[in-house]
Amino acid sequence: MSNPYPGPARDALSGIRVLDFTSVMAGPFASRMLADLGAQVVKIESLEGDQVRARPPRRDGKSAYFGHLNAGKQSLACNLKAPAIRKLIQQMVPGFDIVIENFRPGVMERFGLDYATLSAINPRLIYCSISGYGQHGPKAHHPAYAPVIHAASGFDMVNLNYQDDSQRPATSGVFIADVLGGTHAFGAIQAALYQREKTGVGQNIDVSMLEAMVGMLVYETQAAQFPGDARRPLYTPLRTLDGFIMVAPTSPRNFEQLTQAVGHPEWQQDPRFLTNADRNANWAKLLSLVEEWTCLQTGAQAEAILASHGVPCALYRGVEDVLNDPQLAARGAFTRIDDGAGPYLVTNPPFRMSDSRCHARNHVSALGADGATILAAELGLGEADLAALRAAGDLV
Repeated sequence: MSNPYPGPARDALSGIRVLDFTSVMAGPFASRMLADLGAQVVKIESLEGDQVRARPPRRDGKSAYFGHLNAGKQSLACNLKAPAIRKLIQQMVPGFDIVIENFRPGVMERFGLDYATLSAINPRLIYCSISGYGQHGPKAHHPAYAPVIHAASGFDMVNLNYQDDSQRPATSGVFIADVLGGTHAFGAIQAALYQREKTGVGQNIDVSMLEAMVGMLVYETQAAQFPGDARRPLYTPLRTLDGFIMVAPTSPRNFEQLTQAVGHPEWQQDPRFLTNADRNANWAKLLSLVEEWTCLQTGAQAEAILASHGVPCALYRGVEDVLNDPQLAARGAFTRIDDGAGPYLVTNPPFRMSDSRCHARNHVSALGADGATILAAELGLGEADLAALRAAGDLV
């Protein structure tokens, strides 16, 4: 399929400049989305670098995990504890639109790089902080990574309550809180940029990963306040001859289509399934009957038959299969980048814009690779100045 938006190659955030003090995942996820839309993102790293640089999968010493989260950014590696470095960063602030950081609350203030200090230098600055619990409150200073937030938010226990055969919360491996927190940060930054167009001033943004996760539990938040109703229908994997399939006949029309697809139109007259309320009350039985049919089909056969009748369904697939999905290929869901150790695919933002590019940029900076160029361009530092910083152990 051709690109439905073949317009001019513009960047929605062209000219927007970002000082990115984030590491690991939540912050880098947000700042990479900014880079995907054309912002200039300068990643301020420690002398050792973002710890994700050392995480697998690695090829020739370069982490594809790091590249995925940091494509399109420049790298300035320095010692933020050094007064000389902090002074240089403060001098750079007037030339930037956004600061984004995900240190524990209070760290940037100790560096003299907090919102109050930097906004006094540049009143138009938009300053976004991402943390586990937010910048204030009794747990604000507690350390937190995504699995901790999954537990604290109720998310893990909600999932446990939905698993009839489990006795303990599931092991964490996909860091939802990081991605969700980073996505909310990206959205809040866009709102602040728009407001700045009207007011001329920036503002401070405080993103709580805990609140991002709790906000995702829409039904569960209400059910906790008003308990007592029957358990709502749960969507259960159904076995096929070679795997599993998800079938979701949620609407009355979907149910009718399902009965036709599996060859049981008489279910439409079954007292257990006559109305939505009846089907909800007997949902487990309905799915067990459908599974009697899916067990006789391969996954591909079941999906083809159900889809041809308009029944919402999908095979359970591994990521290896998803990378070759024709739908994602048609949408341009991946960009191939090369970090110097070979090419690989990374995801693009899940939206397309008719007049703006929305994709990962094919550039992954080595640790500190852009520091000298940035400091020379922004502040006029010469080779002697840079050499002195390196000799002091404050700049890569």
